[in-house]
Amino acid sequence: MHSPTPEQSPLGKSVRYQDTYDPSLLFPIPRQSKRDEIGVSAEALPFDGVDLWTGFELSWLNPRGKPQVAIATFRIPAHSPRLIESKSFKLYLNSYNQTRIDSLQALQAQLALDLSSAAGAAVEVALLLPRDFPAQRLAELPGESIDDLDIEVDSYAPCPERLSADPGHIVTEVLSSNLLKSNCLVTGQPDWGSVQIAYTGPRIDRESLLRYLIGFRQHNEFHEQCVERIFVDLMRTCQPERLTVYARYTRRGGLDINPLRTNDPSANLHPDNTRTARQ
Repeated sequence: MHSPTPEQSPLGKSVRYQDTYDPSLLFPIPRQSKRDEIGVSAEALPFDGVDLWTGFELSWLNPRGKPQVAIATFRIPAHSPRLIESKSFKLYLNSYNQTRIDSLQALQAQLALDLSSAAGAAVEVALLLPRDFPAQRLAELPGESIDDLDIEVDSYAPCPERLSADPGHIVTEVLSSNLLKSNCLVTGQPDWGSVQIAYTGPRIDRESLLRYLIGFRQHNEFHEQCVERIFVDLMRTCQPERLTVYARYTRRGGLDINPLRTNDPSANLHPDNTRTARQ
């Protein structure tokens, strides 16, 4: 059996929205083919991490037929063999719209079961009810922004060879940028994001880092793949002792995707899911 490819997914295709429960709508894609491109072995991942999804368009019917709504968070572990293509994820969530569910617990359990089966690893699901919506807030990614650096940019493809670091100057710091943009692997539509880089090691040249991040501007990859590429490029070129890369992408179709990759044993693998202003 051939592994499904992104081109076989619902992305970029006209589809009929199904509003009754159908887990077959989920379209998992093996992670390994893109990891092969950056030299990452399935037997020895150089990172741990999670893909933190937020679903803003989750609705279903209670046993009496009354609509219910919630904001859902999904934590898909980075070691799962498969990611889930985002449009199929949206179609799957919409298949609950006219489906009667006995209880919130039953919904949460069904979501976890279906998504874990698709990803090939345990997926954590949490549901936020409307009574808790007022407590939600906005905040930017912590870290010193590098976006005000006055640089000239002449390349809009990832160029890891341009990264540099000073091995004579070991630091621990957190940097951030709102200038991350990549494009969907299948449709070419723009994906906008913010990225945080926390590390201990040779001081990374900030101008080279900003040029490198801007270099994703015309690059076609899924969110998760971009973050793994950034992690691997920084590790190989700058050789930090510890590194965490966390990106928060703006939502599309009611879903945002926020991948985190780290080799830091002290890193929080349950990052705060506070939205940025653009999310």
